[in-house]
Amino acid sequence: MIGFRLFLLLDSLLMALPARWRKNFFIFLAYLACSLDRKRKRIIHQNLNFAFQEGLSDAQRTEIERYCYKNLALNFLQVMENRRNTQADLRSKVTFKNKEVVDRLLEQKKAIIFISAHYGNWEIGATALADLITPTLSIYKTLNNKAFEPYLLEARTNHRMDMYEKSGALKHLSRALKKGESVSLMIDQASNARSGVKVDFFGHPTYHSSTPAILSRKYDAPIVGLYIYTDDEENYTITFEEPIEVKGDDEASIVAATQRQVDALEKVIRANPKFWFWCHKRWKEEYKEIYAG
Repeated sequence: MIGFRLFLLLDSLLMALPARWRKNFFIFLAYLACSLDRKRKRIIHQNLNFAFQEGLSDAQRTEIERYCYKNLALNFLQVMENRRNTQADLRSKVTFKNKEVVDRLLEQKKAIIFISAHYGNWEIGATALADLITPTLSIYKTLNNKAFEPYLLEARTNHRMDMYEKSGALKHLSRALKKGESVSLMIDQASNARSGVKVDFFGHPTYHSSTPAILSRKYDAPIVGLYIYTDDEENYTITFEEPIEVKGDDEASIVAATQRQVDALEKVIRANPKFWFWCHKRWKEEYKEIYAG
């Protein structure tokens, strides 16, 4: 608790500074972390080797490694800012591409299953979606330090996001969709045979969450992917993918819909690989050996 109170003091001090100073402070922290954290850097390179084989130069790998730390720092900064940001603040920073896809579904009173990934500034992406497009229900994983949990949740619930803990979350997702409300899910984390189906991801058979496809089939809710991009880390563009709908009642339909989601995700990552969360052991369930050593 003392640590959290000290953090709140730091939060107040940082938020009193000009935005540029705050950003430079977090970039400096990212630089330090990248310099000192050998374990996480090893995971990044293990993932890159597995995904791209020899398809990246040393310079590209170094750029991706450094940006992983920077992007994590900027996302944490975004959590701080989201606790104070207004709808107008988000509107000044975020624009939407292919928004007509979502507008059409909302006009039809459709519940939508939004899917995204830990790609780019996902914190501003999630809050902009809920605050500027449509309220959403989302899932979070309980933090090891419980004192920080209300802080994190406030940064999201302030922007029309209902948050539920991952354990037992399926009933909340189902209830929302049944009422015609929209939900948002992050789909890029490690999965297994209990909660996913096997698809092809970066040329490797990989378990991937089948939850979006199962919910889509049950509640006739289209799946819409969205990914956020920036050129300057000040202005952001959220692009909506074309809707995916699951019509069949068989397992093959679930697998096919999940593969379409993965294909879109992989295409986005390949276009700008530095924005993805490479420091996560994405393939730990299927290929433990790549993380050895």
